[in-house]
Amino acid sequence: MGNKNKLNSLEDLGNFVFSTGEEPVFDDEETNSPSPGEQYLEAHFSNKGRGGKTVTVVKGFHGSETDLKELGKFLKTKCGVGGSVKNGEIIIQGNYRDRVMELLKDEGYNVKRVGG
Repeated sequence: MGNKNKLNSLEDLGNFVFSTGEEPVFDDEETNSPSPGEQYLEAHFSNKGRGGKTVTVVKGFHGSETDLKELGKFLKTKCGVGGSVKNGEIIIQGNYRDRVMELLKDEGYNVKRVGG
């Protein structure tokens, strides 16, 4: 990309094809997330693949990545622990499933306890 030639017209672009069809769909960042009452989340307890460390996993969130990260930050702050948001899941360090379920219900989410 070290080419320092300036483009003076559309012909300088070469053989690009421009379409006037439907607008392209970009990442979830532009979509609105469903309201909490329309969300059906699952609260899991897991220690598999984590070196024996216990975590609470929240699955089933539909919406933008930004909203998911904000919800993850809210849960981590309220539980006073660390965690992460990966692959559409919120991972909270420790067994905080009951607390997480309570917090999500208070925010208006539909939450289901999954597993032991």
